[in-house]
Amino acid sequence: MKKNKINSLTILNMIVHVLSLDEAVKYVCEYSNQLKGYYICVANVHMVMEAFDSESFRTTVNQADLIIADGKPLSIAQKLLGHKDAAQVRGQDIMNALCAISGKKNINIGFYGGSSEAVLELVKANLLQQYSDIKITYSFSPPFRSLTGEEDIEVIKKINGAKVDVLFVGIGCPKQEMWMAEHKDKLNCVMLGVGAAFDFVAGNKKHAPRWIQSIGLEWLFRLLSEPKRLWKRYLKQNPRFIWYFTLQLLGKNY
Repeated sequence: MKKNKINSLTILNMIVHVLSLDEAVKYVCEYSNQLKGYYICVANVHMVMEAFDSESFRTTVNQADLIIADGKPLSIAQKLLGHKDAAQVRGQDIMNALCAISGKKNINIGFYGGSSEAVLELVKANLLQQYSDIKITYSFSPPFRSLTGEEDIEVIKKINGAKVDVLFVGIGCPKQEMWMAEHKDKLNCVMLGVGAAFDFVAGNKKHAPRWIQSIGLEWLFRLLSEPKRLWKRYLKQNPRFIWYFTLQLLGKNY
């Protein structure tokens, strides 16, 4: 399945596909049957602005097999650019949907990331409680330093040896997108960059209420929940996104 067969548009200078949750899950399942590497970016304003500021990162994201509008502002932007049927497709919802059908569809699930092995143990325990037939065959929380060449080779061997079909990668943007791109030709699975999803599943972080998500203010909820970590990102990137996207709507250069 080629990327250009999926409706897409460019927000600033980053591709974002237009699709529903069901369509996203369908593509992941189809990719997972190919026994080759694919990677999927779960996009928000932060990612768009990282791509805007870095040509190399922009290339990494735009070469992904699927780029999903995880952030509500991106689905709103898609609507403003003419795709009236555009919808927010949250990475957490894709993760839950794939875990829910793991047993029935014989999809082996893997986890790479998280702040510690203890967090991943909570993730696995909570998912097993929610989806009793889920098939988890691999999990690893890498150190915060870069892996050595030997360590990376061992990780690749273990992921492929565990016959992982879908690997959730949670090491943060832009690190996870670059990691997935670097490993696309080495792994036989679909990789999804899910950011902080492991902490949400483990219960270490709380989701914004759905009504807050629906009006595009999940970022504000997260900012108030983690001000020390997120204030620089949101106060720097969100106003810049609004400014440059307004210029794009007006057809002006930026």
